[in-house]
Amino acid sequence: MLLKSHNKELRKIVILSSALILICSYLQGQNLIGFKVKDILKYMKMNRSEMIYNNVVNNKFSYLKYSDNSENQTTLFFLNADSVCRSVRIVCDKSMKPLKMKELNSQYVKNGENRWIDKHGGKSYIIEMVEGNWSCIISIESEK
Repeated sequence: MLLKSHNKELRKIVILSSALILICSYLQGQNLIGFKVKDILKYMKMNRSEMIYNNVVNNKFSYLKYSDNSENQTTLFFLNADSVCRSVRIVCDKSMKPLKMKELNSQYVKNGENRWIDKHGGKSYIIEMVEGNWSCIISIESEK
């Protein structure tokens, strides 16, 4: 009886641990398309604490803005009318390009020059990096 109870508890631990690993690996990237504002705020607080929320008011676009202390990186979560993320844009200093390339290559499937694909929840997302004179811009959008 004790052994049967022990196996049941062990099974619960394995199932919960597996679910936690899947959730953490899904949330490792910044593809938060489909997330509501409160979920983005919670994710950023828990997983990207080095990024600071900037309260911005814009009459043309609805978005959440985060930047790091050194202002080398800014992340924008563009929202639809229901306050759900529809796209993500990350603008970083050009010196961060090697690090960002390494991150993108490890988190997503390469699909061309400076282009990756992320698939989850039955949907595909396109990640693209464009290099400017002083910055790199990473855009994440639903595949059309």
